[in-house]
Amino acid sequence: MTLPDDPFIIELLPEFVDAWLNDFGEQFKTLTDTKNSADLFRMGHTLKGSCAQFGLNEIADMGVELMEYSKSNDWDKATETEEKIIQAFSNVKKYIEENID
Repeated sequence: MTLPDDPFIIELLPEFVDAWLNDFGEQFKTLTDTKNSADLFRMGHTLKGSCAQFGLNEIADMGVELMEYSKSNDWDKATETEEKIIQAFSNVKKYIEENID
């Protein structure tokens, strides 16, 4: 995993990851259960943009996937993406805890 060299971004990263894990955990299932494509698209778009700013390109790409699934109303694929995103954020959190002072 490659993180940005900017110390300010590194300082904000743990809080950013925790906030996404919390928000994603609270909102994703409701969005997919209610088939709320507009808000799922918005979540994917925000995920894409915010993660790209923090250098989390793999997760940003998953945001793009969510945007596509919301546009095509592919709720099965969207639901499958949930665990991948949570796992990716969990991996970042673990990496931070083990490698950043």
